[in-house]
Amino acid sequence: MKQFTITIPDQEENSFVELMKSVPYITQMEETTFFDIPEEQKQLVRDRIETYKNSPESYLSLEDLADKLRLE
Repeated sequence: MKQFTITIPDQEENSFVELMKSVPYITQMEETTFFDIPEEQKQLVRDRIETYKNSPESYLSLEDLADKLRLE
């Protein structure tokens, strides 16, 4: 079985859905919404990853963080 991802204009959504409903061998349709992440946010995450790679000892593990939060 194959899956396809397509992009259609918003104003054509209803027509497209109705067309797909009329095709007998289409077994499932689901809508997926994608969000554009601004390049500035992507770069911020890249910078934080790089900072971590350069000094991982300056960060707490998840377990240490959980312990610290329980103590406070």
